[in-house]
Amino acid sequence: MAVFSDLHTADGLKTLEAHLAGKTYVSGDAITKDDIKVFAAVPSKPGAEFPNAARWYETISAAVASRFPGKPVGVNLPAGSAPAAAAPAAEAEDDDDLDLFGDETEEDKKAADERAAAKASSKKKESGKSSVLMDVKPWDDETDMKKLEEAVRSVQMEGLTWGASKLVPVGYGIKKMTIMLTIVDDLVSVDSLIEDHLTEEPINEYVQSCDIVAFNKI
Repeated sequence: MAVFSDLHTADGLKTLEAHLAGKTYVSGDAITKDDIKVFAAVPSKPGAEFPNAARWYETISAAVASRFPGKPVGVNLPAGSAPAAAAPAAEAEDDDDLDLFGDETEEDKKAADERAAAKASSKKKESGKSSVLMDVKPWDDETDMKKLEEAVRSVQMEGLTWGASKLVPVGYGIKKMTIMLTIVDDLVSVDSLIEDHLTEEPINEYVQSCDIVAFNKI
């Protein structure tokens, strides 16, 4: 957690305001002891010049009010004095829920680490996709285009999806196949697909060459 000090002053609140930009809580995606500790050091709801801190203060204030009776405010300090630590509520000792005013335990740290790891894993899985239009050319007018298409579609791999296709005349009785495909960018390389699969045995019995007509990010 970031270290905050002098939260009873404008300079201290500026630091908290900047930290809470785009965030709901001080750390993590839910209220933690960090929020309670910081809340205890803020003497009252920050003013309008600190909108992020004020919004956060109201959120934590409401959460504390739901757990402990009394006025849901931070530590009330005399003007110019330093913030004091919040006193543990006696009721919390017998509460089966999280002790919001206690020290952070190993279980809390482990849970926070697991949430961070899950977030990182989720972001890693979010890979971009691309739509590709490809021309597949046969050797000559005697090439069986139906078998050519079957051979091309026989290439299967994770992140590759074949789409619609059509035959387009190119002259002298020869037709080429234009086919759509969608790829997951992190899993499929179009160059490798062509060089390692579509123009290698046994598919090269039907396919002479492949050309990328269009390549668009989805």
